[in-house]
Amino acid sequence: MWPAITQAWQVYRQPRVLALLLFGFSAGLPFLLVFSTLSAWLRDVGVERATIGYFSWVGILFSIKVFWSPVVDQLRLPFLYRWFGQRRSWLLLAQAGIIIALLLMTVTGPVGHLERFAWLALLVAFSSATQDICIDAFRIESAPDEEQGALAAAYIFGYRLAMLVAGAGAFYLAEFNSWAVAYQVMALCMGVGVITTLLVREPDIPPREFLTHGVGHWLHQSVIMPFVEFFNRFGWVSLVLLLFVSVYRISDITMGVMANPFYLDMGFGKDEIANVAKVFGFFMTIAGSAIGGIAVVRYGLLRPLFVGAVMVALTNVLFALMADSAPSLAWLAVVISADNLSGGFANVCFIAYLSSLVSRQFTATQYALFSSLMTLPGKFIGGFSGEVVDAYGYPVFFSYAALMGIPAILLVLFIMRRLPERGKAPQVDTATD
Repeated sequence: MWPAITQAWQVYRQPRVLALLLFGFSAGLPFLLVFSTLSAWLRDVGVERATIGYFSWVGILFSIKVFWSPVVDQLRLPFLYRWFGQRRSWLLLAQAGIIIALLLMTVTGPVGHLERFAWLALLVAFSSATQDICIDAFRIESAPDEEQGALAAAYIFGYRLAMLVAGAGAFYLAEFNSWAVAYQVMALCMGVGVITTLLVREPDIPPREFLTHGVGHWLHQSVIMPFVEFFNRFGWVSLVLLLFVSVYRISDITMGVMANPFYLDMGFGKDEIANVAKVFGFFMTIAGSAIGGIAVVRYGLLRPLFVGAVMVALTNVLFALMADSAPSLAWLAVVISADNLSGGFANVCFIAYLSSLVSRQFTATQYALFSSLMTLPGKFIGGFSGEVVDAYGYPVFFSYAALMGIPAILLVLFIMRRLPERGKAPQVDTATD
């Protein structure tokens, strides 16, 4: 057993893994700044919980990026394409948008300018979602399927490292200085993504139309064909797969909207939240991500995917129990450990599984479809989380978030029975099922 695990661990030594780690950092930083950390900023300056819940809807842009992913996948940017290629040129444009919008948020602030502040948060989310499209395509095109688990683990490591910086780092800066300074530092940290984009090699990608045969032909090849190819490959099972993708992360995304307001309402200080929920939680997430990457290499995709779904649902039960208890840093550490360990494990397995479903002919568009479905239901439902907490309290909120994990568990079991281990249905059979 140990030689097999040691051999599986060697995949993390690939040079491309470092690039995905840094890109993961670049992706995780802006996401948290318009989601979890932003909710803490808003709550700290007195914004109502219901408004904070609705504010989380800016994250829906991450869930509808499939609508502009064909443009990112196919359209050549003037000048930038010639110098950097398809993936890197779009990455640089998206990263510039993130940095500019973050800096403008620090100038505007939420107090007295909440509507303008929301538009700037939307710009951060739009630019960040565009960056995600490029990074996902870069990851899938840079390595074969058997290495995608390791690349996903590296991506999650970088992503969670960014969440440590944008979470604990921002909380520390806000505690000892201000939220504006915190977000200015975060904008500076986006330089990691810019430098990585400039240094990495453009991946080899299949030939694309790039608008050389007219707009109508381009729309057919870029927008219609990615979906036709997917449905032809999986047949009616494709509908089950899309349903599964849409429900797998509902439980943790819905819970995440109210996590920081919950910690603050429980009476924990911003420095305590940074120490336990962010710093300690970071290491637990890294442990879960590493274990998930090894599990995919060692046991395939579906069994670890099932374990991750069960773990994520159960951790919400722990939050419900904590909400009924007196504030305790020890209890907080236990719950954070379970939540981050299970979240890191489940996310790595899920990303690797989604990558296995993608055709490399339509990498960005198909993966954007999956990642959009992955977050849209949770983001939409999460927008009402403040209303639920105000009406019923945190214990009920976390309990219903846990129940939302049951459909994902059942669908994994169905997929394990219906599809081969790697999740790819034979084309000959699925078209006639």
